[in-house]
Amino acid sequence: MSKLATATKRLLVGRPFRSDRLAQTLLPKRIALPVFASDPMSSVAYAPEQILLALSMAGVSAYALNPWVGLVVALVMVTVIASYRQNVQAYPSGGGDYEVTTVNHGRRWGLLVASALLVDYVLTVAVSISSAAANIGSLVPFVADHDVLFAVGAIALLTALNLRGIRESGALIAIPTYAFLVGILGMIAFGLVRGIVLDQPMRAESAGFELVEQPGAFVGVGFAFLVLRAFSSGSAALTGVEAISNGVPAFRKPKSRNAATTLLLMGVIAVAMFLGLLVLAGMTGVVMAEDPARQLVGVPEGYQQKTLVAQLAGAVFAGFGPAVIYVVAFTGVVLIFAANTAFSGFPVLGSILAQDRFLPRQLHTRGDRLAFSNGIVFLAVFAIVLVVAFSANVTALIQLYLVGVFLSFVLSQSGMLRHWNRLLRTETDENQRRRMRRAQLTNALGLTMTSIVLVIVLVTKFVHGAWITLAAMGVIYALMTGIRRHYDHVAEELAQTDQAAVLPSRNYAIVLVSQVHLPTLRALAYARATRPDTLEAITVDVDEQGTRQLQEAWDAESLPVPLTVLDSPYREVTRPLLEYVKRVRRESPRDVVTVFIPEYVVGRWWEQLLHNQSALRIKSRLLFQPGVMVTSVPWQLVSSKKVSKRPVAPVHGALRRGLGANGDAGRARNGDKESEGG
Repeated sequence: MSKLATATKRLLVGRPFRSDRLAQTLLPKRIALPVFASDPMSSVAYAPEQILLALSMAGVSAYALNPWVGLVVALVMVTVIASYRQNVQAYPSGGGDYEVTTVNHGRRWGLLVASALLVDYVLTVAVSISSAAANIGSLVPFVADHDVLFAVGAIALLTALNLRGIRESGALIAIPTYAFLVGILGMIAFGLVRGIVLDQPMRAESAGFELVEQPGAFVGVGFAFLVLRAFSSGSAALTGVEAISNGVPAFRKPKSRNAATTLLLMGVIAVAMFLGLLVLAGMTGVVMAEDPARQLVGVPEGYQQKTLVAQLAGAVFAGFGPAVIYVVAFTGVVLIFAANTAFSGFPVLGSILAQDRFLPRQLHTRGDRLAFSNGIVFLAVFAIVLVVAFSANVTALIQLYLVGVFLSFVLSQSGMLRHWNRLLRTETDENQRRRMRRAQLTNALGLTMTSIVLVIVLVTKFVHGAWITLAAMGVIYALMTGIRRHYDHVAEELAQTDQAAVLPSRNYAIVLVSQVHLPTLRALAYARATRPDTLEAITVDVDEQGTRQLQEAWDAESLPVPLTVLDSPYREVTRPLLEYVKRVRRESPRDVVTVFIPEYVVGRWWEQLLHNQSALRIKSRLLFQPGVMVTSVPWQLVSSKKVSKRPVAPVHGALRRGLGANGDAGRARNGDKESEGG
């Protein structure tokens, strides 16, 4: 099984990389753009749609506000991107919002941001993959009927790609991402030419439907609340912007400049696509409903509401099916790969948190392909849980989505204001001070806008699921503080060297025995080689006849080590041994007890089930006994890959030297009975 598992891993992940190849995995801008910016660029596939869905509660007439809501979202997007260009240049180490907040606001606020980002990354995967299932389901009915299964499979595929390394996954993602950009931007350009220049009518398949207005949705406070909810839903277009600030170390040098340039490119493309789709939605008369069965009037029987992108493609490229398939297919594919933004950001943030001892240390280490493999797997598991729990429903998942995003935005931008204030107190060069003042103004504007959006998101989405995100953030925050407290206690305990400096008075060695065979003889020889003050062999009497045969074989060998038989009326092995070791420790508290356990080393998985179970139980109990050392003495069977494929020859000489034995090595004549370690 070991060889099969290794072969499977190499097939999926590839050959391992040397540590000195880390520099070769760094990304140029053309690859970094699809790797880190695929999420905010692809979110235009569902963010405009979410605005229409929210406004649909007030009927088709509310769609008149659609472009204005979109313009405000675009303004916030531009401001946030400009602000994060300051972040990546000031803090290029990859800590992103976590580092900015920790340095400028303190550890507790930094942990709050970290918990928000971790939740956000998981939701990024769940929302992007679920949206991909909806888009591809518009073309393939099987995907629409099995969207959860499709989403789980897509997450598994992304996990395998990222385990191969960030550069390898980026190269694979680049092609469909750029194909998506060509498709969406081409559709927008062609649609604008048809509608404005050529004045050709373009009608979406839902353009003739009527929307049933919800009672009170177009009146006073209720309508204002509806517009704010539409704005907060459209703000999903900003998700993923922070990923580049966490991924700066993955860029080629100059890292900060390349990251800032990538942010600028991402912002220009995302804003253009976002506004372009909203304009096309108005020109084609698209009608979207949160509950099509109850809200839509005039629909044909069996009507399935398609996504916004699918309807726009059908209207713009009417009569040219391949273009429609191209746009919808690559939208679905890039939404799958949009989750790769989280697969790039989550492991890096997890590694930094693990280095700071807020997460398990396993998240800090790189895998075979120099990727943070444990973080990638953690993210995949949590995202699958969310997708299954919410049945891959984008509208339900997106209600959880934005709280963490904008909380990290707010704290990051306020942290940058403190950063510039601190530098301005010591900077004397007027040119540098003017540059810092401009950067500070940008961050102040970003703080103002993101704070307003955060309040709106909390008010409009709290009862719709945002409270779940806040609760998850609280749990993660408590978990991280608990992990840090544990690591601090361990470090404090290990730093106390007074007790470690005291040498034990004597070494009391015990060799576990169940029969006289080669593993037992090796364990005895090794125990004697350590020169203990006292050495004895121990066996537990669980079978009277077998114990009598063991004693006879022991006497026949004339072994110079006394054999002690422990009584076990209830046929237990572990408990009598533990009681004996405790008794030795009580009689001589300053002595150290060393227990030698013979163990078989096997090469097949099913052989492991047949051997070493007693040894495992004994070791697991002895490890909790103070003053007790446990030593495994391995004996490699022929099936073990650590030995030659030739049969093991009888061992003479060194194994038996000093034991006083004269017979041959094949004297294990007590049947197939194993040692207690076997």
